[in-house]
Amino acid sequence: MKVFKKLFVNFEVNIIAFIILLLLLFSILVSFIGYGSFTKAFELEYDNTTYHMADTAAALVDGDRIDEYLANGADDSNYQATKRALDIYCQKMDVALVYVIQVDTTDYEHFVSVFNCVGKDTPYTEWELGSPHDTTNDEYKETYRQLYDGSLTYGTIYRNDKLRGAPPHITTLVPLKDSEGKTVAVLCVQRMMERMVEARRPFLYIIAGSAAILMILSSLIAAVYIRRQFVRPIHKIIREAKRFATENKPGEKLGADISYIEELSVLATSIDKMEEDMLQYIDNLTVATAEKERIGTELTLAKAIQANSLPNTFPAFPEREDFDIYASMIPAKEVGGDFYDFFLIDEDHLGIVIADVSGKGVPAALFMMVTKILLNELSIHNDATPAEVLRMVNERICQHNPEEMFVTVWLGILELSTGKMICANAGHEDPAVMRKNGDFELVKSRHGFVIGAMDMVRYRDFEFTLGRGDKLYLYTDGIPEATDNHNNMMTIDGMLKALNQYKGESPQGIIEGVIKSVNEFVGEAPQFDDMTSVCLELKDDQPLRLVVDAEKAELDKVNEFIHRHLSDSPCSVKTMMDIDLAVEEIFVNIASYAYGEGKGKAEIILLKKNDGVSLTFIDHGTPYDPLAKPDPDTSLSASERQIGGLGIFLVKKVMDETSYEYKDGSNVFTMVKKLQ
Repeated sequence: MKVFKKLFVNFEVNIIAFIILLLLLFSILVSFIGYGSFTKAFELEYDNTTYHMADTAAALVDGDRIDEYLANGADDSNYQATKRALDIYCQKMDVALVYVIQVDTTDYEHFVSVFNCVGKDTPYTEWELGSPHDTTNDEYKETYRQLYDGSLTYGTIYRNDKLRGAPPHITTLVPLKDSEGKTVAVLCVQRMMERMVEARRPFLYIIAGSAAILMILSSLIAAVYIRRQFVRPIHKIIREAKRFATENKPGEKLGADISYIEELSVLATSIDKMEEDMLQYIDNLTVATAEKERIGTELTLAKAIQANSLPNTFPAFPEREDFDIYASMIPAKEVGGDFYDFFLIDEDHLGIVIADVSGKGVPAALFMMVTKILLNELSIHNDATPAEVLRMVNERICQHNPEEMFVTVWLGILELSTGKMICANAGHEDPAVMRKNGDFELVKSRHGFVIGAMDMVRYRDFEFTLGRGDKLYLYTDGIPEATDNHNNMMTIDGMLKALNQYKGESPQGIIEGVIKSVNEFVGEAPQFDDMTSVCLELKDDQPLRLVVDAEKAELDKVNEFIHRHLSDSPCSVKTMMDIDLAVEEIFVNIASYAYGEGKGKAEIILLKKNDGVSLTFIDHGTPYDPLAKPDPDTSLSASERQIGGLGIFLVKKVMDETSYEYKDGSNVFTMVKKLQ
């Protein structure tokens, strides 16, 4: 099988096999055409010869005596003489039959025999004079009609299948006419087809033999020529190509004289040239790759330095529950010119910066680093407004800016306790603000000149206030100016639409949602500018959560959590003591009984309201409703009362509201205390 498979894929074998197949098809076509042409010509000659035989035989019969022969019978001397002449003619001409019939002209479906002469070596027997017979078929019937009415000079009928035991034959029919020219009978001469078949067979053998000899000679000549001019040169080219692909070293030249075939000669010289160019390219590529790897390593290091210089750990201020902030910077190149920053100036003031440096790549990144450091240092260590900070930064940069680069900056300082935001804008995009339960809208202000382009520039502060539940979104122009493959820009309206689509999300969810919308808008178009955004949420009164182990030792942590978050509330000492008493009772009960001998968690949810605080305790232990048990009768003495129930009774007394429910496999106990 492997040998046959190898032969099947061999180029030389395939070419020669294809040539043999073409010659074979050509031989078959030539034989078919020659055989058909010869047969047609032979049939025409056979037909013509048989007609002349029949016409000659008709001259031996007197048409005026046909009726006389039928009336007098075979004893008539003229009939016998004619019969002998026809017998001799039949034997001499070596035909199968010579016969004369008189056809019933009323329907041409019957006839009677007049003369019937049978040749030698035929399967026929003679018909008697006057014997009636049926017409063989419609073809004979129609021929009889045309011979009698004079529309046909003679007729020829071929029988290629056996009829009534007779082998294939040809029958020629001529009319017998009387002296008045009227057709009175039909003379037929029948010859066997085997004579024609025997004549065609040698012709077919000659054609087939000649084609076979031509095919063999052509195949041998083609094989020698193809091997020299095609196969050997191609194999040599293949060996050289494989060698070079494996070694990548110079080898023996193929040369233009590898073959007389121009295409193979050009291919060989092209491979020689390709090897020379490839070796030179490899040398150049080795040098370029080493340089590119060095640059790539430096860019990777620069990207890491830039990423680490920006706040990138979130949540950024996990200890602060009054605001949430998130930021993202996606550079268009390895390193970008956009940057952001946020930092606590003190416990009640948060500085926020977003900026966009002119240009991209490493120069913009270096300029960005310098600007960021100056903004951070001057904002924290100087009791200055944002406008004053921008002025000082601009003066310092203009002193050392030979490349004349510039940067747009938006700087804001937020007073967290009041939501008051003091800002200054040095040619940057206007921020977007979402009021609680509203939509994002731009907060427009007068812009100052970009930083780094001109010294002695003055900037102006402007103010707006963020309420609890409001959100602030800062961005660079890479977001509204994001462009798809048809040069359509996302625009500010498209950005606001994306912001409002995700306005209910956290700052992180909003930024990720906007980036997703930008990516969907641009599709396969490449990013041409850095995309940077910062989102701040000034949190509304939200539930505060603490999860601890359901163990008595965790009680101090629970109390510290509650005291810390009620420290800024108008809570009296007595109220705080009532809360501590209730918290201890509920938490200790959970730690002691909720999980039996096992261990579990307890969750405490604190929600500050306008005039009070709600504390909810959740555990996943055995279902137990502490409020279902009747209150103890405090009018009885301690010895008379039932044991238990006094602790929850005290909780209900010191708290303003208590409730219990078993929800989603958890015990949920809630108590509310008014603080005023």
